[in-house]
Amino acid sequence: MKNTRWEDKRVIVTGGASFIGSHLVDRLVTIGAKVTVIDNFSSGTLENLSQSQHKINIINMDLEWCNLTEVVNAFKDHEIVFHLAATHGGRGYINTHPADVSSNFAIDHHVFEASLKTNIEKVISASSACAYPTKLQDTTDSNYLLREEDSNPFKLNEPLSADIEYGWAKLIGEIQLIAFIKQYGLKGCSLRFVTAYGPRENETHAIIALIYKALEKMDPYHIWGTGEQDRDFTYVSDIVEGTVLAAEKVTDGTPINLGTGIRYKLKDVAAKVFDLMGWKPKKTVFDTSKPVGVATRALDISRAKKLLNWEPKISLEEGLQKTINWYTKTHARKGYVDEKVLMERLIT
Repeated sequence: MKNTRWEDKRVIVTGGASFIGSHLVDRLVTIGAKVTVIDNFSSGTLENLSQSQHKINIINMDLEWCNLTEVVNAFKDHEIVFHLAATHGGRGYINTHPADVSSNFAIDHHVFEASLKTNIEKVISASSACAYPTKLQDTTDSNYLLREEDSNPFKLNEPLSADIEYGWAKLIGEIQLIAFIKQYGLKGCSLRFVTAYGPRENETHAIIALIYKALEKMDPYHIWGTGEQDRDFTYVSDIVEGTVLAAEKVTDGTPINLGTGIRYKLKDVAAKVFDLMGWKPKKTVFDTSKPVGVATRALDISRAKKLLNWEPKISLEEGLQKTINWYTKTHARKGYVDEKVLMERLIT
């Protein structure tokens, strides 16, 4: 059943051909929105949009290098912008591409400026749990849930910190959006996603990497880090539902966590993947030479529950099974693990 408030709503999704963006596009089409996707296809694909491609408009544009007039022309006659375009990837990618991910400063500013010039009603911007200070995430077996106040973009007279260049770019993106709200009355909010996973994600991210290596029967099986590091794994459909609700309910720039509040150690997630795929390596090696990021990360989702009436619905076990089903149907076994695939966003 369609959500009537979205019926014929003219919507832009930047980065709409990528992992989360394409799932958001599918959801918006289902509830009746008229969607335009803006993407440069650096990580997204037309295949990701196959479910909705015949119902949407697609503009191939690089939001970093285009001029503002191009973005303004693309944004004209639209009402809502979901801004997911970014240079992004898993920990291996963002660790080894610090200059590339810094391009997000420019991408965000172009989107906010064009939104202002075309009288966009609201901008919902994808941020990240990388916007939080690493000092709050440096001890394994922690039970601390990151709260939005721990990295408050409204309090610029207080110390702020974030997780490497990617995290700083996301935090500054939040600050930029609030600045446009303060000065010009633009409306919208930022959403802090945490370790989203599901179909259409690539192998630079932890869950898909684990599944990929299991499909290839890697033995000894390599897990990056000690395996003790934990994450708050959030299935993509839950992220999408929270994003749509935020567009309906929040206008003042308030950042909102979208996660589960539940931690899983990476070694335990790998064990679940082995069980679900019916295969287990004879030996597991913990590779501490690889980038792993913070020791622990999970989000407090009290604000999302209060402001959005949202909470996640998909358990890790269910989400893993859905993701494994997709991956094994769409990827043929090659008999070896290509380490480059784990570090670079390769489109084949």
